[in-house]
Amino acid sequence: MTTVDDPVDRNEEPLDAGAETDVLGLETKHRSLRSDVWRQFRRHKGAVVGLYILAFIVVATYIGPLLYPLDPFEIDPSNTNQPPSWGNPLGTDNVGRDVLARVLIGGRISLSVGFSAMLCGLFVGTAIGVLAGFFRRLDGPLMRLTDLFLALPILPLLLVVIMLFREPLKDSLGPSLGIFILVVVVIGLTSWMQTARVVRGDVLAIKEEEYVLAARSIGTKQRRLLSRHIVPNVMSPVIVAASLGIATAIITESALSFLGLGFPADFPTWGRLLFDAKDYININAWRVVVPGLLISTTVMCVNFIGDGLRDALDPRLRSKG
Repeated sequence: MTTVDDPVDRNEEPLDAGAETDVLGLETKHRSLRSDVWRQFRRHKGAVVGLYILAFIVVATYIGPLLYPLDPFEIDPSNTNQPPSWGNPLGTDNVGRDVLARVLIGGRISLSVGFSAMLCGLFVGTAIGVLAGFFRRLDGPLMRLTDLFLALPILPLLLVVIMLFREPLKDSLGPSLGIFILVVVVIGLTSWMQTARVVRGDVLAIKEEEYVLAARSIGTKQRRLLSRHIVPNVMSPVIVAASLGIATAIITESALSFLGLGFPADFPTWGRLLFDAKDYININAWRVVVPGLLISTTVMCVNFIGDGLRDALDPRLRSKG
């Protein structure tokens, strides 16, 4: 009696679980989560263009002042309110300072405030969201606190806080460091509420997953549950909130500086440049157009990047790719 040989080679090693296979069962290139996220992110053309433009702005503001020869703080009374020229590509202001040099150094301060305030707000929002979602007894008080902050008028609150603490911090920490810390902390502590709500919702869903329930059943401590299972799985919405938080912080700082309550005149953030140039818009419009355009472009790029990250970190969209 003859038997048909098994067509499957018993000695053949199994395919890698993380590798793709085609219809014939042949192994193809290994795909990681990072490559899948990047592949999905590249499909969002606006996000890719925004990433390149934002990278150019960041590099220009941090390296440009080192390469551009003119001093942004040097006063030249004989060269005031000059139009763009070869010597001064964006002209000069009302006391003869080069506008391009001040835009570059101001961008460094504005972006530093945006990133620092974003990290502050992100830390507070993530912590409150995780605690509210994981511990039931803390959910009610923390969410009522979040509702309270959401109900407050943010801009008037910012103005009052800065007016109260501006001079004491300037006297104790200096005009530069004191105002920087005050602006960063105030913006960060008034921009965490949306992050907290999103993180709380994700934690409520994640803590009911089977792997979390299994970890609870074997006696895993709550601290380890948070660090190993809960927090890593809420990083996707946190990353998206981080990208959008930068835009919010830059706009808020620009509004405070435009109202004259942000950085002093010798710290030329983009908002401060707009505040100083508003009285000379009929003489030198470039002083208003350039910082306003940079603020708008930076915020638009960050918003596009946030949209791209949201799509790239969505597993339902990645599975279609």
